[in-house]
Amino acid sequence: MIKSIDRKLVVGIEIGTTKVITLVGEIEIDNKIKIIGIGKCLSKGMDKGRINNLDTIIQCIKKSIHQAEIMADCQITSVYLSLSNQHIHCQNEIGLVPISEDEVTKEDIENVIHIAKTVQIFHKHHILHVIPKEYYIDQQSGIKNPLGLSGIRMKVKVHLITCHYNISKDLIKAVEKCNLKVNQLIFSGLASSKAVLTTDEKKSGVCMIDIGGGTIDFIIYINNCIEDSQVIPYAGNIVTSDIAYAFNTSYDHAEILKIQYGAAQQSSSPQSQNIDFINIDGSINKIIKQDELIEVIESRYIELLSLVNNRILHIQKKLHRKGLKYQIAAGIVLTGGASKIKRLQKCAEKIFEKKIRISNPLNLPKLIEPINDPNYSTVAGLLQFGKELNTNIKKHNKENSFIKKWFEQINNWFKKEF
Repeated sequence: MIKSIDRKLVVGIEIGTTKVITLVGEIEIDNKIKIIGIGKCLSKGMDKGRINNLDTIIQCIKKSIHQAEIMADCQITSVYLSLSNQHIHCQNEIGLVPISEDEVTKEDIENVIHIAKTVQIFHKHHILHVIPKEYYIDQQSGIKNPLGLSGIRMKVKVHLITCHYNISKDLIKAVEKCNLKVNQLIFSGLASSKAVLTTDEKKSGVCMIDIGGGTIDFIIYINNCIEDSQVIPYAGNIVTSDIAYAFNTSYDHAEILKIQYGAAQQSSSPQSQNIDFINIDGSINKIIKQDELIEVIESRYIELLSLVNNRILHIQKKLHRKGLKYQIAAGIVLTGGASKIKRLQKCAEKIFEKKIRISNPLNLPKLIEPINDPNYSTVAGLLQFGKELNTNIKKHNKENSFIKKWFEQINNWFKKEF
């Protein structure tokens, strides 16, 4: 994973539209993750999650990796990589198999999941994730782990997340050009949800919305299962573009205006601050009102969040018609860099009419101050994936070692007897 002596390390890298972030975590004895290295570089060569300049983005990746290596005092050789783009697609599918023996075996579980994912997917797409939602054995439903249970037939409901093959291939290629191995490619929304959502929220029903620079990822959990996952190919950058267009200024200056003076909703205060306005040619020739700036920002955030709300309502109606649970009782959790804009919570409350929470990464108990921020939710979630995979590999190796020793003992016994 990483060249380092007597340390269990895991690395996540997010190659976004606005930033490339590398995070190095150390898995401690208590199985908690301690952040020991960070690398961050402005992203150039990416647009809405897709590479448009391979050489440029490779340089950004190298710079981010190098910073993290120096801070963590290690050599990074492999990473967990996130991706988000408009060609991410999700679908819910079902698999059904007869139970081969009196009780469910690991092979039965593998077979039923294989059947569920052997379906038609979008042209030139490949499967990123197969996420079991629940199992059914005969008439019994709501089973999370069917191993060892008795029955005749087993069914599984799964959530499939797919991506266009060429887009993910290009992203992996960019990382491999930096002499790194990609351990696993992970949908950014899935990584963020792992970092910012609690188990109780997933059980009660929740929608996680990660607002980045180029895309918005959102995932709907109902009854602790993923019901829907989507990507909107517009986010914080389009807000900046709106400001630049509305006030005839440069993109970079529009970004400064958005950060320093912007908000997603007008203030209750009647006073509006005057802002020096810089024309696109660099001349300062007039002053704009802050409430004019906020009006532009607010209208775009309302549009973006309304797209998510419409999808939530669609999913809820579909589940309601089937007589299934559909409530999002835990409300909406917002994260990502563009969720940091002032008064977004108030704006979102009007649109969703639900409880709103803006979240930093939650599931890293040992945080260093820079990553206690919505900007780092995706890459923090990647470390959680890495830790879980590491734990599963250790468990699998331990089981195999036990079986091997058991066969050796049986073999030795036969040699003694015969």
